Amino acid sequence: MNATSIAQPVPHSVGLDRPAPALPAGACDSHMHIFDPRFPASPHWKRQPPRAEVAAYRLLQQRLGTSRTVVVNPSTYGTDNACTLDALAQLGEQARGVAVVAEDVADDELDRLAAQRVCGLRVNFVTPQSWGTTTPRMLTTLARKVARLGWHIQIFVHPEQLVELEPVLAALPVPLVIDHMARIDPAEGADAAAFAVARRLLDGGNTWMKLSGVYMRSRDGAPVYRDAFALGRALVEAAPERLVWGSDWPHTTETPGTVDDAALADVLAAWCGDEAVRRRILVDNPAKLYGFAAA
Repeated sequence: MNATSIAQPVPHSVGLDRPAPALPAGACDSHMHIFDPRFPASPHWKRQPPRAEVAAYRLLQQRLGTSRTVVVNPSTYGTDNACTLDALAQLGEQARGVAVVAEDVADDELDRLAAQRVCGLRVNFVTPQSWGTTTPRMLTTLARKVARLGWHIQIFVHPEQLVELEPVLAALPVPLVIDHMARIDPAEGADAAAFAVARRLLDGGNTWMKLSGVYMRSRDGAPVYRDAFALGRALVEAAPERLVWGSDWPHTTETPGTVDDAALADVLAAWCGDEAVRRRILVDNPAKLYGFAAA
């Protein structure tokens, strides 16, 4: 076992190596989920959720060297954020939450979430939702409701949906965060129509992109995801001040036993090339977006 390895395996993450190079102090995993059997899944959700509790995630933090995290409420729980709030309570001040709510959510419910370090809402156009079909009206309604709180709106979209929604997204009154690199096909890379839209939104100064979920569209696959290199590098070169990184643990879209989180961190290092850029994406940008203290 080399110096970058650990002895204890992490659930839902293969391998024992640590990232090389090591992550900087204050690094943030800006996209992950907690699944705890104490909290029942929404009736709309038909798949068996994994067991991915806070204790298991802490092992991943130790392996990766992250100290901050953003817990995103998964579609599994519909608009019930109890599992995410419980995780935030366990993880403490170095954690922030992104909740899922219905279009008619009341202000007092948003205030209750804000008091527990929730700082954004996820609006999902991709996977099944407890309310049925997600609409542009829902997106704009929720954005107006959270503007007073200083929150952001996070969207999960197919690339063609990003293109269709560009006028709506550009007019949102709150910061916008795009999940999982907008699921842009690596084969198209910077030539994709969705990349051009993402670039315009990023250049507008009110949009952020999550460098996460690289495995969702990669054909080359683990551990390097070589076909996604050009896309990742293009995003880093386009807007290093508007990017954050996330593990997407416990990788619910992937076959169990196929994702090495340390390798995902190494992929980011390859995309960045420069340590100052990597630190910006892992430390400075999430501190600004999620309200962490300067590291």
